[in-house]
Amino acid sequence: MNFFRRLFGSGPKQAQDDALHLYVRCQRCGAPVHVRVHPYNDLSVDYDEAGVAGYQLIKEIMDARCFRLMRAELRFDAQRRELSRTISGGDFITREEYEQLTQQNERVGQ
Repeated sequence: MNFFRRLFGSGPKQAQDDALHLYVRCQRCGAPVHVRVHPYNDLSVDYDEAGVAGYQLIKEIMDARCFRLMRAELRFDAQRRELSRTISGGDFITREEYEQLTQQNERVGQ
C-alpha cells in the first residue's frame, strides 16, 4: 500500500518553482511583462579551457501593447547564480511593481 502512495502521491503537493522570474516594463509604453526562465533548460553554457565557465541568457521580450522588442542579457556563474543583468528597450522592475502596474492596467481597461 505504501508503494502505491509513493508512486501516485497522497494528498496535496506543494508546488515548487525553481524558475527565475523576470519582471520588465517597456520604456516606450510602460506595459509590464513577466517572463519565466527555467535555469536548467533556458540557459546557454559558456565554456573555457577548464570546462563550464558559466551560463548566459539572452532573451528577447515583447510586450502586448506596443509590441516593441526588449533584449535582456543575464550572466551566471558555473553554479547558475546570477552575476549581472542588462536590458535594452525596457527596465527591470520588482514583482510588486509588476503586480501594481497590472492592476492599474486592468482598472483602466474596464
